[in-house]
Amino acid sequence: MGRKVGKKVFVAMSGGVDSSVAALLLKQKGYDVVGVFIKGWTPEGFVCPWREDKNDAVKVAAVLNIPFAVWDFSQEYKKQVADYMLAEYQAGRTPNPDVMCNKKIKFGIFLERALKEGADYIATGHYVKKKEVRPPRGGCTSKLLVAKDKNKDQSYFLWTLTQEQLKYCLFPIGDYLKSEVRQIAKKAGLPTAEKKESQGVCFVGKLDFADFLRKYIPKKEGVIKNIRGEVVGRHDGVHFYTIGQRRGLEIGGLKKPLYVAQKDFKNNVLIAAHKNDPGLYKKEILAGNINWIPEGGATSRGGRISLKSSLKLKVRIRYRQLLQECRVYAKNKGEVKVIFQKPQWAVAQGQSVVFYKGKEMLGGGVIR
Repeated sequence: MGRKVGKKVFVAMSGGVDSSVAALLLKQKGYDVVGVFIKGWTPEGFVCPWREDKNDAVKVAAVLNIPFAVWDFSQEYKKQVADYMLAEYQAGRTPNPDVMCNKKIKFGIFLERALKEGADYIATGHYVKKKEVRPPRGGCTSKLLVAKDKNKDQSYFLWTLTQEQLKYCLFPIGDYLKSEVRQIAKKAGLPTAEKKESQGVCFVGKLDFADFLRKYIPKKEGVIKNIRGEVVGRHDGVHFYTIGQRRGLEIGGLKKPLYVAQKDFKNNVLIAAHKNDPGLYKKEILAGNINWIPEGGATSRGGRISLKSSLKLKVRIRYRQLLQECRVYAKNKGEVKVIFQKPQWAVAQGQSVVFYKGKEMLGGGVIR
């Protein structure tokens, strides 16, 4: 990321240290920086500290002496993220709202509005690297690489990005460790230097996520069975649970805890098993809504994936999971079949499966 004197970049400033330092680094590079706080949706009866976060972002913008704006995307956030999430839970799946927020909000309507208002680029505080490659035939292709800080890498949440979006995106902190980001903020006198990281989905605030779901999805009581078909407890709705979940299972008198292994949505029954039970492992999965970031799709020796070929890649099925060896086969209707080298524990429908080759994140899909 060289000096770009005069190039205008709109930075999504959340009020945290990462986006604060992203704005600082861009200004130091000579960009014309504009800070923007995106106001999301807050459900009635829940507390979200968005005002405090906005005020922190305002203070950082003042220290950096950059223009600042608040863009209210609360209705879009409600429709594109919150409603999607609730619909997925009601259908018995486990959604990934962070992925949808990136797709629809930050790299969707935020990018679109920024470009309309004269931006050359947008930037966020994501821990990820972008590398531009200029092939011999001309043009420019963007690659997404894992961040320097492997413990903070957020490439998993960005698998929906396209070449058209990436050409306008900057990720200034991808080459820094979190500790280095805090040091930079402290040295620059930014008020967010020591601010704790936010946890969970913003619009739920600090409350239990289960409380949020129960406010919008009605209870439907049923039984919990073990793998032998014996009733061992009760639940208040299979849609409130995800594969691999341990907390919240009303089962007493057990020497070893049980985990959700299957959800019989039709009969409203949870099947629970011990952690090492084979029922909690899958050797292969199907995934849809596939997006390949490299131009022309993921490649093997320069060729697009076809129904007659497969790719040996690495994959993760949840954030911060260690990368797993797998082979990916193209299927009909834009789906892929993923066969893991080692069976994977607690694979949840609706979650993201994300593919890697070396340090490059190639794309991903939604687990069927």
